[in-house]
Amino acid sequence: MLRRKRNLIPFLFLILLLLATITAEWWLPVSPSFMDSNQRLMAPSSKYWFGTDHFGRDLFGQTIIAARVSLLVGFTVALLSTILGTITGLIAGYYKKLDAIIMRIIDGMLAFPSLLLALALVAALGGSITNIIIALTFSFWPVMTRVVRSSVLQVKNIQYVEAAKTSGVKDPVILTKYILPNVLSPIIVQGTFIFARSILAEAALSFLGVGVEPSIPTWGNMLQESQIYITMAPWFSIFPGIFIVATVLSLNILGDGLRDAFDPYSQGKKKRKKQPFKQKKQYAS
Repeated sequence: MLRRKRNLIPFLFLILLLLATITAEWWLPVSPSFMDSNQRLMAPSSKYWFGTDHFGRDLFGQTIIAARVSLLVGFTVALLSTILGTITGLIAGYYKKLDAIIMRIIDGMLAFPSLLLALALVAALGGSITNIIIALTFSFWPVMTRVVRSSVLQVKNIQYVEAAKTSGVKDPVILTKYILPNVLSPIIVQGTFIFARSILAEAALSFLGVGVEPSIPTWGNMLQESQIYITMAPWFSIFPGIFIVATVLSLNILGDGLRDAFDPYSQGKKKRKKQPFKQKKQYAS
């Protein structure tokens, strides 16, 4: 997957962003929490690479520090949604009696837009990182459940699964040893997409004022604070927006790359293109 430049560039961007957030305090030229009232809404310069905000803080440091919350929320939501969705998807796809009950619940949850459902849950639970993770996990795990269920329905009728049933292997062993390894590829790909959607949803909730506390720097909070100064200091909103777009786009591109890498049909198609058919020479007898 990483042999292609299309996948390598987003991968390197995400790795650099992760390393930058972890080691931010060691190399940032200006402390993100330092306030200088004489440097309010300053344009980008050699000292302040992204300019300053309405408190005189360095926007570059704020943007890098804000990535911590966005990446933490996105990864945690993707992990929890994958675990819950995989469990419910395996049960729904394997047991016909439970399939109807579980899928009617999933269909009812999918009837609501994910952002609207998360907005209602956060408004009821309160704005905090933990509550946002819970709300977004509750909103995105039904999608994972449907993906896993559809894959299980295709795998459970294969001959080696039928052979395991007839030989007396118990259902938990069949699900974990025979079915789960063969549905991991769509799970990983869908988890990558949920990662990207969670970052975007967290930024949207914070921008609407029901997300993370305003005292914690996040990309959504920075956009929410910058909307008043968008005509006076457009860089206040441009740079956090660019990082949101770049991160979500990178995760989506990696998800497409993983899907192509896990798809044996596309791999075989590429090999056939690389090795064109050569017609054998015919010799006269």
